[in-house]
Amino acid sequence: MLRPVLILSLVLVALAAPTSASAKHGGGDEARIEATCGSGVSAELRAKAKDGAIAVELRIDSRRSGERWRVVLVHERRVAWRGTVRTRGGGDLRVRRTLPDFGGADEITTLASGPRGVRCQATAVLSGS
Repeated sequence: MLRPVLILSLVLVALAAPTSASAKHGGGDEARIEATCGSGVSAELRAKAKDGAIAVELRIDSRRSGERWRVVLVHERRVAWRGTVRTRGGGDLRVRRTLPDFGGADEITTLASGPRGVRCQATAVLSGS
């Protein structure tokens, strides 16, 4: 009986932990994080640091056009942008923003909630080196 409880606890901890990664490509820090959101929806967060700024792009593929999604972009534990965006033809949604590149590592988190209770979350960490 203890074993199933332990396995369930480990699964819940793994699901609650934010996904993060950092990699270096082409002279600037860059991170690409893929997330599965449920109900067949997928998301990708891209962040690239260059020349004192961070270009952030969130892509969501819900396969249904005209859906309203509430999106929040958090940079270093502060809300950098929030808004409502509709999916376009084919169910694609893109949010692009430019953020300041602070000294050291930068953490960027996107939270998106869509129809039918679907939620997506992705966190990228740029090393700042």
